[in-house]
Amino acid sequence: MAKVKAKMDEQAKRKHLVHSRQQDAVVSILRTANYLGRFYSPVFDQQGITSQQYNVLRILRGAGLGGIPTLDIAERMIEQAPGITRLLDRLERKNLARRERPSENRRQVLCYITKPGLELLRELDTPVKNQDNQALHRLNESEIEELIRLLELARGEQPSTTYLPAASSQ
Repeated sequence: MAKVKAKMDEQAKRKHLVHSRQQDAVVSILRTANYLGRFYSPVFDQQGITSQQYNVLRILRGAGLGGIPTLDIAERMIEQAPGITRLLDRLERKNLARRERPSENRRQVLCYITKPGLELLRELDTPVKNQDNQALHRLNESEIEELIRLLELARGEQPSTTYLPAASSQ
Protein backbone atom coordinates (compact mmCIF):
# COMPACT_ATOMS: atom_id res chain seq x y z
CA MET A 1 0.00 0.00 0.00
CA ALA A 2 2.84 2.41 0.86
CA LYS A 3 4.44 1.73 -2.54
CA VAL A 4 1.19 2.62 -4.34
CA LYS A 5 0.87 5.86 -2.34
CA ALA A 6 4.51 6.79 -3.04
CA LYS A 7 4.00 6.15 -6.76
CA MET A 8 0.84 8.30 -6.79
CA ASP A 9 2.66 11.08 -4.90
CA GLU A 10 5.50 10.97 -7.43
CA GLN A 11 3.07 11.18 -10.35
CA ALA A 12 1.24 14.12 -8.75
CA LYS A 13 4.58 15.87 -8.14
CA ARG A 14 5.62 15.37 -11.78
CA LYS A 15 2.32 16.83 -13.01
CA HIS A 16 2.95 19.96 -10.96
CA LEU A 17 6.49 20.27 -12.31
CA VAL A 18 5.28 20.49 -15.91
CA HIS A 19 5.75 24.20 -16.35
CA SER A 20 8.27 26.48 -17.94
CA ARG A 21 10.79 29.05 -16.82
CA GLN A 22 8.59 31.58 -18.62
CA GLN A 23 5.77 30.63 -16.26
CA ASP A 24 8.16 31.01 -13.31
CA ALA A 25 9.13 34.47 -14.57
CA VAL A 26 5.51 35.57 -15.00
CA VAL A 27 4.57 34.34 -11.54
CA SER A 28 7.61 36.12 -10.09
CA ILE A 29 6.66 39.40 -11.81
CA LEU A 30 3.07 39.14 -10.54
CA ARG A 31 4.22 38.34 -6.99
CA THR A 32 6.63 41.29 -7.09
CA ALA A 33 3.91 43.65 -8.35
CA ASN A 34 1.64 42.50 -5.53
CA TYR A 35 4.45 42.90 -2.99
CA LEU A 36 5.18 46.45 -4.18
CA GLY A 37 1.48 47.35 -4.05
CA ARG A 38 1.29 46.23 -0.43
CA PHE A 39 4.63 47.92 0.30
CA TYR A 40 3.44 51.37 -0.88
CA SER A 41 -0.12 51.07 0.39
CA PRO A 42 0.54 52.48 3.91
CA VAL A 43 2.07 55.65 2.43
CA PHE A 44 -1.06 56.33 0.35
CA ASP A 45 -3.46 55.17 3.08
CA GLN A 46 -2.04 57.82 5.44
CA GLN A 47 -3.12 60.48 2.94
CA GLY A 48 -6.51 58.90 2.22
CA ILE A 49 -5.82 58.03 -1.41
CA THR A 50 -5.27 54.86 -3.40
CA SER A 51 -2.27 54.00 -5.55
CA GLN A 52 -4.43 54.56 -8.66
CA GLN A 53 -5.43 58.03 -7.43
CA TYR A 54 -1.76 58.80 -6.77
CA ASN A 55 -0.93 57.65 -10.30
CA VAL A 56 -3.59 59.96 -11.78
CA LEU A 57 -2.33 62.90 -9.72
CA ARG A 58 1.22 62.33 -10.98
CA ILE A 59 -0.04 62.21 -14.57
CA LEU A 60 -1.97 65.45 -14.02
CA ARG A 61 1.06 67.14 -12.49
CA GLY A 62 3.17 66.04 -15.46
CA ALA A 63 0.59 67.44 -17.89
CA GLY A 64 1.18 70.93 -16.56
CA LEU A 65 -1.08 73.95 -16.95
CA GLY A 66 -2.59 72.77 -20.25
CA GLY A 67 -4.36 69.85 -18.64
CA ILE A 68 -4.83 66.45 -20.22
CA PRO A 69 -7.80 64.66 -21.81
CA THR A 70 -9.43 61.92 -19.76
CA LEU A 71 -8.63 59.21 -22.30
CA ASP A 72 -4.93 60.17 -22.28
CA ILE A 73 -4.88 59.68 -18.50
CA ALA A 74 -6.38 56.21 -18.91
CA GLU A 75 -3.69 55.30 -21.48
CA ARG A 76 -0.82 56.48 -19.25
CA MET A 77 -1.91 54.74 -16.08
CA ILE A 78 0.33 52.06 -14.62
CA GLU A 79 -2.64 49.88 -13.77
CA GLN A 80 -5.41 50.20 -16.35
CA ALA A 81 -8.55 51.48 -14.65
CA PRO A 82 -11.83 50.71 -16.41
CA GLY A 83 -13.58 53.36 -14.32
CA ILE A 84 -11.40 56.40 -15.04
CA THR A 85 -14.47 58.65 -14.74
CA ARG A 86 -15.26 57.33 -11.25
CA LEU A 87 -11.60 57.71 -10.29
CA LEU A 88 -11.66 61.35 -11.40
CA ASP A 89 -15.00 61.85 -9.60
CA ARG A 90 -13.36 60.78 -6.33
CA LEU A 91 -10.37 63.09 -6.90
CA GLU A 92 -12.73 65.99 -7.64
CA ARG A 93 -14.73 65.31 -4.47
CA LYS A 94 -11.45 65.53 -2.54
CA ASN A 95 -10.63 68.77 -4.41
CA LEU A 96 -7.41 67.21 -5.76
CA ALA A 97 -8.38 67.46 -9.44
CA ARG A 98 -10.84 69.34 -11.65
CA ARG A 99 -12.36 68.78 -15.09
CA GLU A 100 -13.47 71.21 -17.78
CA ARG A 101 -15.06 70.97 -21.21
CA PRO A 102 -13.28 73.34 -23.59
CA SER A 103 -15.69 75.63 -25.47
CA GLU A 104 -14.05 74.75 -28.82
CA ASN A 105 -14.64 71.00 -28.33
CA ARG A 106 -17.51 70.18 -25.96
CA ARG A 107 -17.00 66.43 -26.42
CA GLN A 108 -13.55 66.53 -24.86
CA VAL A 109 -12.95 66.71 -21.11
CA LEU A 110 -9.67 68.20 -19.91
CA CYS A 111 -8.40 67.32 -16.46
CA TYR A 112 -6.19 69.43 -14.22
CA ILE A 113 -4.52 69.04 -10.88
CA THR A 114 -5.59 71.53 -8.21
CA LYS A 115 -3.44 73.37 -5.68
CA PRO A 116 -4.40 70.90 -2.92
CA GLY A 117 -3.51 68.07 -5.33
CA LEU A 118 -0.08 69.59 -5.94
CA GLU A 119 0.42 70.07 -2.20
CA LEU A 120 -0.51 66.44 -1.54
CA LEU A 121 1.99 65.25 -4.15
CA ARG A 122 4.70 67.45 -2.62
CA GLU A 123 3.95 65.86 0.76
CA LEU A 124 4.19 62.40 -0.81
CA ASP A 125 7.33 63.00 -2.89
CA THR A 126 9.77 62.24 -0.08
CA PRO A 127 7.94 59.26 1.48
CA VAL A 128 7.46 57.69 -1.97
CA LYS A 129 11.12 58.25 -2.85
CA ASN A 130 12.09 56.63 0.47
CA GLN A 131 9.85 53.66 -0.34
CA ASP A 132 11.44 53.44 -3.82
CA ASN A 133 14.88 53.29 -2.24
CA GLN A 134 13.81 50.76 0.36
CA ALA A 135 11.97 48.56 -2.15
CA LEU A 136 15.05 48.17 -4.35
CA HIS A 137 17.83 48.55 -1.81
CA ARG A 138 19.16 45.07 -2.57
CA LEU A 139 19.92 46.04 -6.19
CA ASN A 140 22.82 48.20 -7.35
CA GLU A 141 22.43 50.82 -10.09
CA SER A 142 23.46 48.52 -12.94
CA GLU A 143 21.06 45.80 -11.73
CA ILE A 144 18.24 48.35 -11.60
CA GLU A 145 19.08 49.44 -15.16
CA GLU A 146 19.06 45.83 -16.32
CA LEU A 147 15.76 45.18 -14.55
CA ILE A 148 14.16 48.19 -16.27
CA ARG A 149 15.54 47.11 -19.65
CA LEU A 150 14.30 43.54 -19.28
CA LEU A 151 10.84 44.58 -18.12
CA GLU A 152 10.53 46.99 -21.06
CA LEU A 153 11.52 44.20 -23.43
CA ALA A 154 8.98 41.85 -21.81
CA ARG A 155 6.26 44.48 -22.43
CA GLY A 156 7.33 44.76 -26.07
CA GLU A 157 8.65 48.29 -25.62
CA GLN A 158 11.82 49.77 -26.95
CA PRO A 159 14.26 49.87 -24.03
CA SER A 160 14.63 53.39 -22.68
CA THR A 161 17.91 55.22 -22.71
CA THR A 162 20.22 54.63 -19.81
CA TYR A 163 19.43 56.67 -16.75
CA LEU A 164 22.18 59.08 -15.83
CA PRO A 165 21.79 60.65 -12.40
CA ALA A 166 22.31 64.41 -12.25
CA ALA A 167 25.92 65.36 -11.64
CA SER A 168 26.42 66.04 -7.98
CA SER A 169 27.54 69.51 -7.09
CA GLN A 170 30.89 69.62 -5.35
